[in-house]
Amino acid sequence: MTTANSLYDLASYGLPSEAELEKLAARYFPELTPFESEASGADLKTYAPKALGDYEKESAYVSKPSRYGAVGARNIDSIRADFPILNQRLGANQLVWFDNAATTQKPQSVIDRLSYFYAYENSNIHRAAHDLAARATDAYEEARLKTARFLGAPSAESIAFVRGSTEGINLVARSFVKPKLKEGDEIVLTVLEHHANIVPWQIIAQETGALLRVAPVDESGQIILSQYAKLFNSRTKFAAFTHVSNALGTIVPIEALVSIAHSYGVKTLIDAAQSVSHIPLNVAALDADFLVFSGHKIYAPTGIGALYGKRELLEEADVYQGGGNMIADVTFERTIYQKPPAKFEAGTGSIADAAGLGAALDYVSSIGLENIFAYEHALLEYGARELKTVRGLRLIGTADHKTSILSFVIDGFSNERVGKFLNSKGIAVRSGHHCAQPALRNFGLEGSVRPSIAFYNTFEEIDYLIESLRELTRTF
Repeated sequence: MTTANSLYDLASYGLPSEAELEKLAARYFPELTPFESEASGADLKTYAPKALGDYEKESAYVSKPSRYGAVGARNIDSIRADFPILNQRLGANQLVWFDNAATTQKPQSVIDRLSYFYAYENSNIHRAAHDLAARATDAYEEARLKTARFLGAPSAESIAFVRGSTEGINLVARSFVKPKLKEGDEIVLTVLEHHANIVPWQIIAQETGALLRVAPVDESGQIILSQYAKLFNSRTKFAAFTHVSNALGTIVPIEALVSIAHSYGVKTLIDAAQSVSHIPLNVAALDADFLVFSGHKIYAPTGIGALYGKRELLEEADVYQGGGNMIADVTFERTIYQKPPAKFEAGTGSIADAAGLGAALDYVSSIGLENIFAYEHALLEYGARELKTVRGLRLIGTADHKTSILSFVIDGFSNERVGKFLNSKGIAVRSGHHCAQPALRNFGLEGSVRPSIAFYNTFEEIDYLIESLRELTRTF
């Protein structure tokens, strides 16, 4: 396999015209307008929807790549050069990383930020008078501010650092939702959820006698909104849902789901683990109550993520863990806790990894999520079309609104066999249930093969994937 060419001819790949691209962008990013974070000053802005509106609403688009050999203003070859791991070979083959839904690779700027922290800033935070503590504290709190800005949050104080989406969901389940539950109360989920957005709710439901109610999907893998709305009643106490299915790639209309829940006075949590690196988010415009994401899904280190919560809801929530850093005063008779977000950050956190998260968000912001989405969507459309030409292959999840995921099964071949064969070609994909067994069982499956796309992938890599799958199926 040769290095990806930086110039691609739209017609040769059957890609959308610029007019079609504008229509596509309007579908996913209605009314893109500047949003200013109150916490970050007039110079810190992001772009995101300013109103909930109709999910299908057409409108103008602020930016798009001029050709598919570039992501925004960046040549694809120069972007790939930012990720040193992509340069390696596995045996005789160049690495092709199509396991981005599991974790993304890290740009050199993130790697350098971690190294710089440990070389020049390493210290615990908040509790010392020396220079290194001040540097470490500045790095940590600057990352919080960058995260707030990236999500369109009204204040950095609405961002708590956690290990990732899983811990964020558990925190909300334990600290905010469980104290409000009694026997017979209900929590609304969807079939599309990752296990991390099922098991925590299942546990607290079992502990309190509450019930889980689950919204179905249609044959394409999209939420049936009319059925979702019917799940709400006077017993509904909370709703949690993914933004993008990690098994199918379905983009869930979260604006509509939030609006439906709020019409019943129900608070919500958005699992943005699979969307944060692909789709612009604005928690204020969404009127989101809680939102979680994992840093390692957006080119940051593992072990760091963020929980966004409305300030008043974070203040209302119980503490999650006890220890240093989250206390204001302790005696053996009582403890006074810090205000959010410190209230939820007991002990020494992942300080260097938070700095790395800040660097990753800077990197993504420099390219522009709207540009990343447009390029990735072209890859997705091309990949879906070409995969259909492989004998015996069936795509899993065909919703009109999709991003990043190309799950499939092949008649006569186990998912494990397909994954191992692709690995022999240097192609890294995920095979299995993807921690989303209910979603896959909805389609009569116990697993699938899941190539997943990032903006450093290329059309040529997709061609190589297709060529490899055809070689495999010719052996049958």
